[in-house]
Amino acid sequence: MIRPLAVVAALCLLAGCGDTAGPKTGPTDQAPSPVSDTAPPITVATEAPDPQAISIPVLEVSSTLVPLGLTADGQHEVPPLSQPEQAGWFQPGPEPGESGPAIVLGHVNGNGHPGVFANLHQMKPGDTVTIDGLTFVVYEVMQAPKDAFPADRVYGETGAPELRLITCGGAFDRASGNYLSNIIAFAKIQG
Repeated sequence: MIRPLAVVAALCLLAGCGDTAGPKTGPTDQAPSPVSDTAPPITVATEAPDPQAISIPVLEVSSTLVPLGLTADGQHEVPPLSQPEQAGWFQPGPEPGESGPAIVLGHVNGNGHPGVFANLHQMKPGDTVTIDGLTFVVYEVMQAPKDAFPADRVYGETGAPELRLITCGGAFDRASGNYLSNIIAFAKIQG
């Protein structure tokens, strides 16, 4: 995915922004600077392929990843409930392997079947998650009430590639048809 900052940087390189005052006119007592006959190469951002697959050996999970966005009311989109074994990557965020927290969402159950993250609560520090050949090591697994979701910890800048696996969990409220908590696994890239 092309990141907005990379596009702005590429446009600045191509457009030569930085000196917006225009050409200088009039006499100057400074010597002209030497001109090089070789210009530095210009790097243009290219679109990277979206992440394709996730594997969690300790949970016997192997799933393709579908891109997810935001719903009309600003909530995370989730994979189709009719396909609870499907995991999805939150496309507006960092891709796995980029600096920052990449978010992968999956159901705990759906359509009368266990979901891809049915046993996410069983993960422990040291367990591994692989996405397209990149390995992440879990360092924490927590259960958080949905009404006290730790957004700063989940979405906050990390300074290095990290991963967040998120599903529903905890008590199930039959009246609303929803779980009251989320299970969140935090992982850092191995290496």
